[in-house]
Parts: sequence; structure tokens; C-alpha cells
Amino acid sequence: MTEIYYFMIIGYLILSWFPNARGSFVGGLLSKLVEPYLAPFRKIIPSIGFIDLSPIVALIALKFVVMGIFAVLDFIVGLF
Repeated sequence: MTEIYYFMIIGYLILSWFPNARGSFVGGLLSKLVEPYLAPFRKIIPSIGFIDLSPIVALIALKFVVMGIFAVLDFIVGLF
């Protein structure tokens, strides 16, 4: 399930390369799903010129959260 969200974020970033692509139906849908997650990272991490590094940090953070959840679940299952 998280892989789908990774691809949604990457697709949203790719749409930023094309003019008016984020204004399309797909761009609007991805914006509603991805932007709430990316917004806190954009507040913390400044852009370097035209390059926005916050999505990269957001993807890494999402990966760490998923790994942490799996580690906790593995620990809990290992207790039984």
C-alpha cells in the first residue's frame, strides 16, 4: 500500500515538470492526496532555487515510518 503512495508522490512531482499538468483532473486528484503530506516538509525544508528537496525528505521519512511500524509489529509478533 505504501508503494502506491510513493508512486503517487513521484507522479505528482513529474507533473510539476509539465505546464498546466497539475491543473488537470489527475493533477488535482494527486494534489488532494499528496499535498497534505508534503506541506509540513515544505514549511521546514527551503527550496534551493527551483529545486524542491522536501519531497525527497518526505519519501525518506515515509520509508522510515513504514520500517518502524514493521519493526514494532515484528517485535510484538515475536513475543507470542
